[in-house]
Amino acid sequence: MNLRTGRLNLPNILTLVRVAAVPVVLVLLLSDSRSSGVWAAAIFGIAAVTDFIDGWLARKWGVVTVLGKFLDPLADKLIVMVALIMLIPLDRVPAWAVFIILAREMVVTGLRSIASSEGIVIDASDLGKYKTIYQMVAIPGLMLHYDFNWFFGLEWGIFQVNMHNFGIFFFYIAFALTLYSGYDYLRKFFRVFAC
Repeated sequence: MNLRTGRLNLPNILTLVRVAAVPVVLVLLLSDSRSSGVWAAAIFGIAAVTDFIDGWLARKWGVVTVLGKFLDPLADKLIVMVALIMLIPLDRVPAWAVFIILAREMVVTGLRSIASSEGIVIDASDLGKYKTIYQMVAIPGLMLHYDFNWFFGLEWGIFQVNMHNFGIFFFYIAFALTLYSGYDYLRKFFRVFAC
């Protein structure tokens, strides 16, 4: 198998690895333990890195496929949504904010489908990319949740970081970008279809 060509090229395999990580993250977040949070954050972090790598490789090698175009955003949405939903019963994110994020994703995906069926492509703005970056930083912080000492395991208080506070800070930035990028997409959609 040539990893540069065909449907099962390396970028698509990395995307499939991200999809496979979804149920693992889900199971890990069934527990409120510190170790489960560490494993969930590590797997989520690896998945986030593969998101960058698969897109970069696909463009570099010129192997952007229909399968990849379908799976890549699906994998992103699945892992982010599963993580956020599983963080609700752990009381690490507000349910109302997760509901709004989910609603935004469904509305934008629906509008994209309508536009696509009419042969129209509405480009996503950079706001959506920034939203994803902030989500990929916020969610591992919320998974880790507890106080962590980040200086070679030494018990010096000045190096201690409350990962929940870290995660929730970036979560609300991502939430604001979610709202604004959703509004921006709606505005572009209705401007195209008003013509």
